[in-house]
Amino acid sequence: MSTVTDLERAEMESDDHLNNWSGNASTGHVAPSDELDLSHKVILYLEDITVSFDGFRALNKLSLEIDAGELRCIIGPNGAGKTTMMDVITGKTRPDSGEVFFGQTIDLTRLTEPQIAHAGIGRKFQKPTIFEQHTAFENLELAMKADKRVRRTLWASLIDDERDRIAEVLCQIRLDKEADRQAGLLSHGQKQWLEIGMLLMQEPKLLLLDEPVAGMTDDETERTAELFVSLAGKHSLVVVEHDMAFVEALGGKVTVLSEGSVLAEGELAEVQEDPRVIEVYLGR
Repeated sequence: MSTVTDLERAEMESDDHLNNWSGNASTGHVAPSDELDLSHKVILYLEDITVSFDGFRALNKLSLEIDAGELRCIIGPNGAGKTTMMDVITGKTRPDSGEVFFGQTIDLTRLTEPQIAHAGIGRKFQKPTIFEQHTAFENLELAMKADKRVRRTLWASLIDDERDRIAEVLCQIRLDKEADRQAGLLSHGQKQWLEIGMLLMQEPKLLLLDEPVAGMTDDETERTAELFVSLAGKHSLVVVEHDMAFVEALGGKVTVLSEGSVLAEGELAEVQEDPRVIEVYLGR
């Protein structure tokens, strides 16, 4: 007879709580992600967000809108507030003032980090976090959005639809030929793709990607740009990046942050010619 560990019991209770949780934003509750209200075609609203740390204002009345299906790049000098902005969106940091809404009704400032992830927001940090002792296929299996309660984890095997979904994502992230390879043996770029694949298995509506091509080869960077462009539309993507060639390859709108506020916004060619952006960021 199998023994249920404390960790497995905690996971079961956590999943039960998330699976059964519903309501409205005004009470701090969130509707299931498939009920996300995108009637105004905007998936993320930040309005007048201010965050201070020991007197330093990391975000200063920051306002930003991301359209559903958009691929947006966020650039700016170190200390501009890019990471703090992502921390606020994911619930890691609470703003001193301002509003953050996911769609029309989900108030992210009232939710915990796990609740925000469950609502449909996935975040990738610069350093990949994967299960290095498992294969690429097993990493995606572990990340799958499914019933991970103990009775399924211990006794159930993958059904055909789940295997097909994993195979589909492996192809998306160009790791179909590496499915049975131990993740720790993958190249740096492949590890980054694998973590992106793990996020995709959670079926997020919005992906937050922090310097995703740092440390990649030129070929890996090019392939990553192709991947992100292919994901736009089905997902909304917010990419924080310093590599201007990569930003150019992604196309679309670029937002420049400086001192915790939006300094400029538009196509990359436009913001590159903005005298304010040249002075504080591009340095030419």
